[in-house]
Amino acid sequence: MSNLPMQLTEVVLQRIVDRTGRRVKNLVVEVTGSGECVVLRGQANCYHVKQLAQQGAREALPDARLENAIIVE
Repeated sequence: MSNLPMQLTEVVLQRIVDRTGRRVKNLVVEVTGSGECVVLRGQANCYHVKQLAQQGAREALPDARLENAIIVE
């Protein structure tokens, strides 16, 4: 089994952390296949942080389908 999805997950996770300053609680990044789909999960205290997380994921994998399931509390 390839560890490519794990490497991609780490890249996306680092981009999100860089953009949000760790303001997404319980952040989980799921990357399927070789980066075709990315799912973001966690909690943010405002919509702006949710958008920053989404931008970070887009920077890492610009052509992937993105589902931003981060909950704004």
